Amino acid sequence: MPLPLYLLALAVFAMGTSEFMLAGLLPDIASELDVPVGTAGLLTSAFAAGMVVGAPLMAGLARGRSGRTGLLAFVVLFLAAHVVGAVTTSFPVLLATRVVAALANAGFLAVALTTAAALVPAERKGRALAVLLSGTTVATIAGVPGGALLGALFGWRAAFWAVALLCLPAALGIVQGVPARPAQQDGDGGPRLRDELARLRSPRLLLAMLLGALVNAATFGSFTFLAPLVTGTTGLGGLWLPVVLVLFGAGSFAGVTVAGRLADRRPGLVLAAGGPLLVLGWPVLAVLAERPLAVLVLVFVLGALSFAVGATLITRVLYEAAGAPTMAGAFATAALNTGAALGPLVAASTLGTAAGDRGPLWTSGLLVAVAGVVALVCRTVLATDRRVLS
Repeated sequence: MPLPLYLLALAVFAMGTSEFMLAGLLPDIASELDVPVGTAGLLTSAFAAGMVVGAPLMAGLARGRSGRTGLLAFVVLFLAAHVVGAVTTSFPVLLATRVVAALANAGFLAVALTTAAALVPAERKGRALAVLLSGTTVATIAGVPGGALLGALFGWRAAFWAVALLCLPAALGIVQGVPARPAQQDGDGGPRLRDELARLRSPRLLLAMLLGALVNAATFGSFTFLAPLVTGTTGLGGLWLPVVLVLFGAGSFAGVTVAGRLADRRPGLVLAAGGPLLVLGWPVLAVLAERPLAVLVLVFVLGALSFAVGATLITRVLYEAAGAPTMAGAFATAALNTGAALGPLVAASTLGTAAGDRGPLWTSGLLVAVAGVVALVCRTVLATDRRVLS
C-alpha cells in the first residue's frame, strides 16, 4: 500500500479519537461548564449530525480543488476547532466547535475515501479502505483510552489539546505525501455534480448504503453503552472499562484487516459468514452479560465481526458509486454516520425498559437481523452485480 494511505490514516486516527473520546469526558465537561450531563450529551449528537450533513456538503465544496488542498484545509479546520474548544468557557461555543469539527471530519473522510481508492488499482479498493479505516479502529484501541486518561490526570481540555497536536504531523504528511492531483471539475471531461448525485438513483448503491447504515447503527448502538453494562450487569470495576474498550478496538482492527483482504474479491463470503454471526452474537452477549470472561471474549469477537461486515458494505458503496469520483466518499461517509447517529438513539430508548443495560445489545441484534431481511428481500437487486455476491 502507498505511504500516503498511512498518512491519511493518521489524520483519521486523530479525528476518530475526537469523535469517541467524549464518552469518558462528559461528566467533567458538564461539571466545569455548569450544564447537566444530559445537556453535555448534545456534544456527541451534534458531532454525529454534523458528520451526516457535512459529508455531501463538504465534498461538493471541495470539487474543483486538488485532493491535497481539500484534505489539508479540512485538517487545519479540524485543528482550529479543537484549539477553540480547549480554551472556551462557554458551552454554546464548545457545542459550535463540535459541529465545525464534525463538518471538517466529514469533508476529510469523504475526500480521503475517494483519494484512497484513486491511489491503488481498482481491484484493491477494499484493502485501501481497510488501511484508511484502521485509523478509526486504532483510535478505539489507543486514542479513546488515552483521551480518558489525559482527562482524568489533567482535565478534559488536555484531551482536546492532544487531538489538536495530532493534527500537525497529519497535515505535514498530507503536504509531503499526497499527490497534488487536480480534482474533477464540471466541464473538464469529468462528470458534473448533478450527474454524480444522480448515482443515488441506483438501487444497488442505495441498498449498499442502507445495509451499511444498519450494521453501523448496530455497532455504535452497543458500543456507546458498554460502560453501564460493564460496571452494572457484568459487575466489573471502572478500571476494567478501558480494557473492554481496548478489546473492542482490537477486534475491530482485526476485522477491518481481514475484511480488507476479502472485500474486493469475496465480499459475499464476509457478509454471508459475518452477518448471521452478528445476529446471534449480540443477543448471546446480552444473555451472558453477567459472566465477565464471556463479556471480554465476546466484545473482541463482536468488534471484529461488526467492522468486517461494515467495512465490506462500505467498500461496496465505493464500487457502486464508481461513476461519482468526487462524491463516492461522501456517500460512504453519510451511510457510516447515519448509522452512528441513529444507532445510539434507538439503543438509548431501551435503557429505561425491563431489558436495562442489556437493551442496546438486543437492539443491535435486531438491527443486524433487519439488515439481513432487507438483503434477502432485495437479493434480486444484488444478484444483478456479481461483485456484490461473489
